[in-house]
Amino acid sequence: MPDFSAPDRQPDATRSYGRHPDQLYDVRIPSGDARDATVLLVHGGFWRPKYNRLHTGPQATALAADGFHVASVEYRRIPGDWAAMAADIRAGVAAVRADPELPDRVVLLGHSAGGHLVAWALHQPEAAGIAGAISLAGAVDLHLTRDLHLGDGAADAMMGNADESVWRAADPALLGPTPAPVRLIHGTADETVPVEVSESYQAAAGPGIPLTVLTGAGHQDLIDPDSPHFAAALRDLSDLTS
Repeated sequence: MPDFSAPDRQPDATRSYGRHPDQLYDVRIPSGDARDATVLLVHGGFWRPKYNRLHTGPQATALAADGFHVASVEYRRIPGDWAAMAADIRAGVAAVRADPELPDRVVLLGHSAGGHLVAWALHQPEAAGIAGAISLAGAVDLHLTRDLHLGDGAADAMMGNADESVWRAADPALLGPTPAPVRLIHGTADETVPVEVSESYQAAAGPGIPLTVLTGAGHQDLIDPDSPHFAAALRDLSDLTS
C-alpha cells in the first residue's frame, strides 16, 4: 500500500473549469525532458466524496518526472447524482484540451472508478480525436461492479434511483466499439476491483482491446510509483503518445 500521505511535488497551477469548488484541475509540468503529450488523470475512490484527487499526487509527480504534462481533474462526487459527475468529466476534458499551456496530444488515465470514467469519457464528443485512454484496475463494467457489490454497493450509491436506460448510458461496457484506443491494466491480487471486471469489459467492448494482467499486483500498486507494477502505465502511455 503506497503512503498517500507522503509529501509530493505540489502542482504548478490549479485551474477552474466551473464555479463549483470541485470543478478544477491541477497542472504539473514536466520536471525532466518534456514529451509532447498531456496525461489527463482521473482519480478513483468508488465515486464517493471522501476520496479526491490529492491521493494521486505521487502518481502525477512521477508522470511529470517522466516527461508528461499532467492535468489531475477533480469532479463532483455527489451520491445519486450521476448527471453532475458526467457533466464535470465532460467539462474537465474540454477544459484541459483547450488549455493553451498543455500539449494537444492527450491521453486519459484513470484508476478504479476513474478507469470507468475515462473509458466512458472516450465516447463523449469532448474526447473526439483524443489519443486514447488507459484504465488502471478500472470499474469499467458498471453493471458487473454493481452485481458484485464492489465497494459496499458503490455503483448503486453513485447511480441512485437512475433507471436502466441511464445505467446503460453510463456503462462503457455497453457503449460499443471504442472511438480511440483503450488499454486495460489489472492485477491478479486486486481484491477491491477484481480482474474479471476488466475481462468482462474487454469481452463486451472488443477482443482487440489489450489487457495487461500483472501477477501479484494489488489495487493500489498500479498508482504507486514505488511499486514495480507502476511501469505498466508508463509503457502504455509512451505507446499511445509516440
